[in-house]
Amino acid sequence: MRTVKVNLDKKISCSYEIRIGRDILDRIILLIAKDHKASRYVVITDDRVGGLYGKKFLGALKDIGLKASIIEFPAGEAAKNIKTVLDISAQLMETGADRETCLIALGGGVVGDMVGFTASIFMRSVPYIQIPTTLVAQVDSSIGGKTGVDLAFGKNLLGTFYQPRAVFANLSFLETLPEKEFNNGLAEIIKYAVIDDEKMFRQLEENMNVLKEREPKLLLNIVENCCQIKKSVVEIDEKEHGLRRILNFGHTLGHALEALSRFTVTHGEGVAMGMVAAARISEKTGYLKNSDTRRIETLIRKAGLPVKIPKSLDGEKIIARLKMDKKRKGDIIHFVLLKKIGMPFINGHIEHKLIADVIEEMKK
Repeated sequence: MRTVKVNLDKKISCSYEIRIGRDILDRIILLIAKDHKASRYVVITDDRVGGLYGKKFLGALKDIGLKASIIEFPAGEAAKNIKTVLDISAQLMETGADRETCLIALGGGVVGDMVGFTASIFMRSVPYIQIPTTLVAQVDSSIGGKTGVDLAFGKNLLGTFYQPRAVFANLSFLETLPEKEFNNGLAEIIKYAVIDDEKMFRQLEENMNVLKEREPKLLLNIVENCCQIKKSVVEIDEKEHGLRRILNFGHTLGHALEALSRFTVTHGEGVAMGMVAAARISEKTGYLKNSDTRRIETLIRKAGLPVKIPKSLDGEKIIARLKMDKKRKGDIIHFVLLKKIGMPFINGHIEHKLIADVIEEMKK
């Protein structure tokens, strides 16, 4: 089992460890009991992950004498709203949860965001632990303390920064992950390579087929590398005042496409199309070489992700969604652009016409 330590502002209570390994469930349970003592533990998951792993995980907690229960909510982005938070909170009260209770997020990005948000506001905050079961969550969303729920206007418009007490990435969970969900995670992995690590980008170019087969050693190394990149960024800029914004590469347009499609476009698909758009904008504004744009698009295709925007999505409505992005300033839409692979920067002066032209170009 490998360990990545997230050190936040020298605040010991906010710092935590990410543990990564395969077949580590027994060790996860022992570490929770040893290092994260609580009066009770409540596992919160969705009904899909709950059916696969919920009972087994709950049973393992009880087997070592811990007081534990489980709460499930419907799987999918549609459940990521304030009503579900209120339902979970009511169930927590019914189980007798108090400020000494520890919540355990067992699931993908939606579960992690929902549980983190609930933990940050329930009884003015209770501790929580992330146990991500998807590739997206293991390399990205479980790390860094971003929590949130969606509004009709867009993704994650209500949220907090609230760090978990620990993250445990058990790669064995990925064995039951559908190919489409695995590909969603590949989008985040490509993002990290593009913004931070040209060497990893070359590794992905050479080994994408092997990675898609979930080869254990390669997968472990890639997941650890992504965690190292994210933890380094979060340590410098925990609350996204500056550097952390580079982690949004591909996400500005991606979130708009997700929301406008009513989430028939998955997170990874949205990010993939958003990365292609950002690369093309970077090229058209004179920053990125055409050869790098082509490399990025080719790698995204190899990962089984889309490089074209569905024709059914209206360009003007996409721009309108972009104007609702929570990271905008007035009418200025901030894009993470590239000077080259491994060298991102923030640009808030992209003309709406250029964005619209790239969107239409990607729909052809």
